[in-house]
Amino acid sequence: MINQFLQIFVPRSRWLTALILSVSLPALAQEIPTYAPQPAMPGADVKLPNIVLMSMGGTIASSADTRLNISNYGGKDFRVNPEEWVEDLPELKGVANITLEDQRAPQDRAAGETFEDFQRVAKRLNELAKDAGVDGIVVTHGTNTMAETAFYMNLTVKTNKPIVFVGSQRPWTGLSGDGPRNLYDAVRVAGSKDAWNKGVLHCMNQVITPARDVSKTSAYRVNTFKGVDVGALGYADPDQIKFYREPVRRHTNDSEFAGMDFPSLPKVEVAYAYRDAPAYIIDAMVANGVKGIIVDGTGAGSPTAGQTEAIKRAQAKGVVVVATARTHGGRVQDTIRRNEAKIVPGDNFMPEKARILLQLALTKSSDIKEVTRIFNEY
Repeated sequence: MINQFLQIFVPRSRWLTALILSVSLPALAQEIPTYAPQPAMPGADVKLPNIVLMSMGGTIASSADTRLNISNYGGKDFRVNPEEWVEDLPELKGVANITLEDQRAPQDRAAGETFEDFQRVAKRLNELAKDAGVDGIVVTHGTNTMAETAFYMNLTVKTNKPIVFVGSQRPWTGLSGDGPRNLYDAVRVAGSKDAWNKGVLHCMNQVITPARDVSKTSAYRVNTFKGVDVGALGYADPDQIKFYREPVRRHTNDSEFAGMDFPSLPKVEVAYAYRDAPAYIIDAMVANGVKGIIVDGTGAGSPTAGQTEAIKRAQAKGVVVVATARTHGGRVQDTIRRNEAKIVPGDNFMPEKARILLQLALTKSSDIKEVTRIFNEY
């Protein structure tokens, strides 16, 4: 019957195509995935993980005057308190028992986040990690420096429990804002048994990335965070949290810096390499008492000629120099020339993360071999 219909109503030149479609379309339709509706709330017999939701502020904790305003938000009277997240996201009750903590910097402070904020939160995370009643922790943070904060916690918090950093590119009130979904997924990751022993994680846009490797790559796009060299650990898919690999560098429980109290850290600055970059910037750093310098070099991590001379003067005064690559992809290698210059290869670290690791390394030693060992292991 199908063949007779096609011969009558379909031109001969198109008969074969129509016959193929008439056979194949039902088969294709059968492959479209269908999802069974999930209950909004778990049954009374379901044991949910206990998750601490901690606010360190950021865009995700900001509102704006209109839903269309996604670029000029926050500030006085435009803060979103942690309680508002839970009120706006009743779905959280379906995946975890939530305890709220507010660790935001004072609203009237002129300066942004400081090392004191870092240390205060690290101390609190270490306390929460020891609490047997806590199964995981979610920390919200501004996206501009979130990768740095997460990496610092990855080195200084002693735990095997999941700590998940999350933020948003659009304010909580924004039309099509990414904050609510990101927060919901981060809580799911923190509550997943598969997330244990993986160090501090980052979860946005459904992508799970280790704190060591994650980097912000776009100013406003919601898919901004990526692990440039190594990619994702896993994904917060709608049906489950799925991991595909493990971090292999030292972190959290295995970190020699974990659980320690650092009232202050040695001064380390970053010098950017570009054509004709002058020597006086590095000289000024040394004059102001730095103990370490990260040179974000050209190509595979090379300083300029002027910087090279300044580096020698800095090293003569005991300053440790680490090379990263401004390509922000690829590893700085321990070449013969670099070894002779006594410059520590910075692996594939972004300069801001190399700075944090060097600060911590210098609390133990300024020996080049020892600092190199630390950069090779973390």
